[in-house]
Amino acid sequence: MFKMSRHHTISGALIATIALGAATVYAQSGPSLWDPAQLPETKGVVKQYTPTPRGDIDGLILTDGTEVKLPPHLTSQVVFAVKPGDQVTVRGLKARAVPLVDGASITNDATGVTVTDNGPPDANETETTVSGRIATVLHGKRGEVNGAVLEDGVTLRLPPPEAARFSDLLQTGRMISARGISLTTLMGTLVEARAIGATPEQLTELAVRPPMGPKGHGPGAGPGHGPGGRDGIAPPPPPRG
Repeated sequence: MFKMSRHHTISGALIATIALGAATVYAQSGPSLWDPAQLPETKGVVKQYTPTPRGDIDGLILTDGTEVKLPPHLTSQVVFAVKPGDQVTVRGLKARAVPLVDGASITNDATGVTVTDNGPPDANETETTVSGRIATVLHGKRGEVNGAVLEDGVTLRLPPPEAARFSDLLQTGRMISARGISLTTLMGTLVEARAIGATPEQLTELAVRPPMGPKGHGPGAGPGHGPGGRDGIAPPPPPRG
C-alpha cells in the first residue's frame, strides 16, 4: 500500500512538472509559434471589459463569470472587435481551480472578426518617410498648430514651436514630406516627425525637445533636480566661520 501511494505521489509530481513545463513554453513562445485553433475553446457572452490603472484592458468577463485574460497591447483591437453583449469564442488555456482562461485569440461569433495575440509590438522604433498633400491642419487646445492629416489619412505630429517655424509649409492643400517614427494601429497611422520639408530631398531636421522629468522641470527632473535643490527647497546656508 505504501509503495502504491508513493508511486502515485511520484507520478502526480511528474505530471504536474510536465504540465507546468508545457505552460511555461506556451507563455514564453506565445501564439506566434502555437496555433490558437489547437487550444481549448470557451464560448460565452461578453459581460464587461476588465480595465487597468493605465486605461487599457487586460481581458474581459463573460456572463457566466468566466474571466478571460488578454494582453493589454491588444486593447484597441479587442474593443473594436467585441463589445459587451457579443457572443464570442475564446481559444486559450483554462485554469483548473478557477473560471479563468488565458486567451490566445478571441472571435466575435456574429462578425467572424478574430483578434490573435502575436506577442507585444516590436520595441524597436520604425523610422519612415511619408509624402502627401495636407487635408487638415491639427491644433492643440490653445489653438497652436501641432500637426496635420494628409489626404491618405496619415497623421503627422510635431512640437508646436517647430510647427510655428514651418507655418508656411503646414497649410491645407500644400504638399509635405516628413521623416519620423511611425506607429500603425486600427485607429490609423501616426508619424512623429523628426524632419519635414516640401519634398523628401528637402527635409529639415526638427528640434525635438527631450521628455519632461517627473516634476515637469525638464530632462531628468524630479527629487533633487528642481530649482534650488531637492524638491525645490534651497540648500541650507554655509556654517558661519
